[in-house]
Amino acid sequence: MSQNRTIAFIGLGIMGLPMAANLVSAGFTVRGYDRSPQQNDRLAGAGGSPAASPAEAVAGADVVITMVPDSPDVEEVMYSAGGVFDSAAPGTLVVDMSTIRPDTARAVAEEGAKRGLRVLDAPVSGGEAGAVEGVLSIMVGGDAADFDSAAEVFAPLGTAVLVGPSGAGQTVKAANQLIVAGNIQLVAEALVFLEAHGVETEAGLRVLNGGLAGSTVLTRKGEAMRHRRFEPGFRIALHDKDMGIVTAAAREAGVPISMGSLVAQFIGALKAQGHGGLDHSALLKLVDQLATEQK
Repeated sequence: MSQNRTIAFIGLGIMGLPMAANLVSAGFTVRGYDRSPQQNDRLAGAGGSPAASPAEAVAGADVVITMVPDSPDVEEVMYSAGGVFDSAAPGTLVVDMSTIRPDTARAVAEEGAKRGLRVLDAPVSGGEAGAVEGVLSIMVGGDAADFDSAAEVFAPLGTAVLVGPSGAGQTVKAANQLIVAGNIQLVAEALVFLEAHGVETEAGLRVLNGGLAGSTVLTRKGEAMRHRRFEPGFRIALHDKDMGIVTAAAREAGVPISMGSLVAQFIGALKAQGHGGLDHSALLKLVDQLATEQK
């Protein structure tokens, strides 16, 4: 069945390009678009078909996937002249896999429904490695029937779970980013703590990861953090945006997120220092700074 379905994939960045490539490998026809000509060329190298515009990518597609940085980007690609809503035929399944505000996701779904489109919000977790390996966690909001019809599209990308109506996927992703930020911060503090006491950190992190303290953060980030390597898998600038989403949503709901708010300040501070392009594990840099100041 996948061989007969054409997917338009808009947004071929760190996450989007390997996701599109995995869909090509699964037998889908993938027409992709990115503002960067280099990324379009890379899609062609992976067997996809680059498009000159979103309209060209979307025209005639059975499924449209968007994977762009922020709420305004989603609004632009959906609402603008020649965008998804202008170019998709009624009945098309539109899956936004970006990480955006829940209220924006609901508004996009409502407008899509007015145009006869079936819209899901389906943000992901797992970083670049998860995108490359096709093992992302996909949090989906929307109609159950639409979720079921997207099953074979989600399968090459990771494990998808329907978590509620439109906007619910983004709400769960906000919670995910809260947990991930807190976990990275604590791993960073633990690493500096071990170093201060002369512990061999490779062995220390390995044994910690084998117990209740173990986590995907330790598995995927621990070794690079030990060596202060912060090549971006998920950039500080994007996590700063995500923490803005979760702190705003928490305020609206009257929910205290004391630890999360503190980590959000640390992430914002790193961005302000000019480190927005580093991986979010660069929270370790701030722990190093604070530890140095206390000596």
